[in-house]
Amino acid sequence: MILRILFIGDIVGKPGRRACRVLLPGLVQELRPDAVIANGENAAGGFGLTADTADEIFGCGVNVITTGNHVWNKKEFYQILATSERVLRPANYPPGAPGRGATVVQLASGLRLCVVNLAGRVFMAPIDCPFRTADRILEELSSRCDVFVVDFHAEATSEKVALGWYLDGRVACVVGTHTHVQTADERVLPGGTAFITDLGMTGPVESVIGVRKDIIIGRFLTGLPAKFETASGRAQISGAVVTIDGATGKAKSIERVLAVESA
Repeated sequence: MILRILFIGDIVGKPGRRACRVLLPGLVQELRPDAVIANGENAAGGFGLTADTADEIFGCGVNVITTGNHVWNKKEFYQILATSERVLRPANYPPGAPGRGATVVQLASGLRLCVVNLAGRVFMAPIDCPFRTADRILEELSSRCDVFVVDFHAEATSEKVALGWYLDGRVACVVGTHTHVQTADERVLPGGTAFITDLGMTGPVESVIGVRKDIIIGRFLTGLPAKFETASGRAQISGAVVTIDGATGKAKSIERVLAVESA
């Protein structure tokens, strides 16, 4: 049995949510995914999530929302994290952090899909080891799942590539998020794990990783701090679609996805 999973890169603010609303139905019709997974940690004003923005994303056809370090920006969302089975936070935050880092989705085909969310440590907050956390999750949930997929929210390309190799043959795919720039290194590793360093950003095209160009350029020119504001204008969906053999839980292919609003 073959299944296809569509992964959507970091949704940034209102333009990113609009892109999901306008462009995702067409992608779903074209690609026919069995599940859609989106990183939503920047969906509310560019930083964090709210109950309303999460509901809006789910209303566009997304099955699971993954996140990253900015999931903690809206404290009112902690209660949602604590109870939701469809919104994840990185699993390698220490005990006591609200929420869950993995969830199991029963697909229409009958296959059980486990979505795992991890965060990197290089140039980021010093949290628990993502490699050993992945080992623990695979051991705990292997009897309950047919297919494992991983969103690794990390800054350093080296750390992302290393986790891909570390999990090769044990999960269907490792997709990177966080840097908001889609990479061109998608491939299936020898053990059958699909990998891409970063899915890219779902948000405003004419921006610097989602933020107004003038603000970021000004920071580089002056070195002074400035409040980030999400850019406006045309938006895009950036991501990847992974085709998986449901019998083996290994990937057959991975293809980049990019859809842009009309001018």
